[in-house]
Amino acid sequence: MADTFKLVTKAGVTTLDDIYTVASSTTTIIIGLLLANTTSSQVTATVTLSSDTANRAGSNNEANQDVELVNSVPIPANSSLSVLDGKIIMETTDILKVSASGATDVALSILEQT
Repeated sequence: MADTFKLVTKAGVTTLDDIYTVASSTTTIIIGLLLANTTSSQVTATVTLSSDTANRAGSNNEANQDVELVNSVPIPANSSLSVLDGKIIMETTDILKVSASGATDVALSILEQT
């Protein structure tokens, strides 16, 4: 199994945007996610984890669903927000999405395991 650290960036996000999609035969660990408001006014941002992982056998017999990691969280003018307090595991085809009410830069630090 190979481990590769990566940085994924996207500038000026306003509408819902796919920031990162997990490749086939890959598990990804989100290490950090930073949102930076590049405007002179407060904006709000939403981070969505979209997962279509199917039911698993045993006690975790529930299919994954789309969830909001943060929903309409305010980010002050010319400021940034660290979104994660811990690590999040993403599986093949999972997608991390971000939307914001004004220009917001995104920096995502991940570890891919293939």
